[in-house]
Amino acid sequence: MTFITATLGCKVNQYETQALEHFLIQKGCRQTEEHPDIVIVNTCAVTAESERKCRQTIRHLRQKYPNAILAVCGCYSQLDAGAMRELGANVIFGSGDKEEFVDAILAAEKGTALTGEKIDDPFARVHFEPLPSGNYEGRTRALLKIQDGCSNFCTYCIIPYTRGRPRSLTPEIAVRQAEELAQQGYRELVLTGIEIASYGSDLPEKIGLQDIVRSISHAVPKLRIRMGSLEPTVITEEFCESIASCNNVCDHFHLSLQSGSDRILKAMNRKYDSETFYEKVRMLRAYYPNCGITADIIMGFPGETDREVEETIAFLRKCAFSQVHVFPYSRRPGTPADAMPLQISRGDKQRRTKMARDEANETRLAFQEQQIGRVLSVLFERCEDGLWQGHSTNYLTVAVQGECLRGEVRNVRIREWKKGLLLGELEGSAQPQKCTETLNCE
Repeated sequence: MTFITATLGCKVNQYETQALEHFLIQKGCRQTEEHPDIVIVNTCAVTAESERKCRQTIRHLRQKYPNAILAVCGCYSQLDAGAMRELGANVIFGSGDKEEFVDAILAAEKGTALTGEKIDDPFARVHFEPLPSGNYEGRTRALLKIQDGCSNFCTYCIIPYTRGRPRSLTPEIAVRQAEELAQQGYRELVLTGIEIASYGSDLPEKIGLQDIVRSISHAVPKLRIRMGSLEPTVITEEFCESIASCNNVCDHFHLSLQSGSDRILKAMNRKYDSETFYEKVRMLRAYYPNCGITADIIMGFPGETDREVEETIAFLRKCAFSQVHVFPYSRRPGTPADAMPLQISRGDKQRRTKMARDEANETRLAFQEQQIGRVLSVLFERCEDGLWQGHSTNYLTVAVQGECLRGEVRNVRIREWKKGLLLGELEGSAQPQKCTETLNCE
């Protein structure tokens, strides 16, 4: 039997899709690029636009492969199984029970079950579901999911209702999976989850995120360790001191900001104000002076005034982020924010989003210019136009000339910024030669 997969949404979904692929291959199936027996769509429900894209993808694949078993899972199907039925799905699961989902798909394909459907109560889940790690053939960076669920209940977000309460991968399994990925040849490990700052809150041991980071770091000292999105509340002196003692933790931190206005942060039910957030930024830079700090911003939240827009833009300037992902607020039915008065017009949201993006671009360019003359450690991943490109520990794209650098971690002295890239030279090497065997290197 052959299969294809389509993934929408976050890194957790990407991780879970590769686990589905692992299970299917383990059970004798193989991936294909055309005429599959099985089509799997892993859905996202973070915004109404995400749901629209899911419906579009499912409808397209149903029409393209009318005879295939169509199986859907993920956050959108967790919320609205009826919509999945209307789109012609044969197997419908939610955001949990991935191995059982695969068994239901195979039963449907073999004809032992015409359909399969399981939508549970996510708040009844009490255990983390360990999934196979790795399986990223040909890649240099692997994901390791260490956490699921969220209990923040931000007023704009539906995810707690699709994923349930926080649940953590046990330290023993996390370390073992990290060691397996190291043995497979990966050079960097990204610790991901729905809300990894809550790691350990459900475990009997008194541990937190810094403890699992240290355990993994010590177990795989030759791998770079990068953390996924962090709630600012996890950044403390103890946290910074703990991870700073690990030589292989990347100096890049993605903090979930959402607004620079204290009133909007309160309306969003965020657990900090702007001054507290800024103290977290200063704390990280005290331990990691050249760290990359990235953030998310939502513009056009209900009731947001022009003054609060200016407060957010000024705050972006103050924090001097290395990169900011700016999104217009998207109404999500079922969330408190969707029912709030003073919804912002589409035109105003677009205008405000552009203003924030313009400011974010200024701080991004300023940070990149600060790298000129510095030596950065870079993991090389791909060759394009004769230049090898990769990411530095502080998550900047760096390019050099060289031969077959894929998967290597090298020190690079940055010489200039050009067309969105930091260009540099390999430290301690002879005159580099232009890569002329891109296909072989890839």
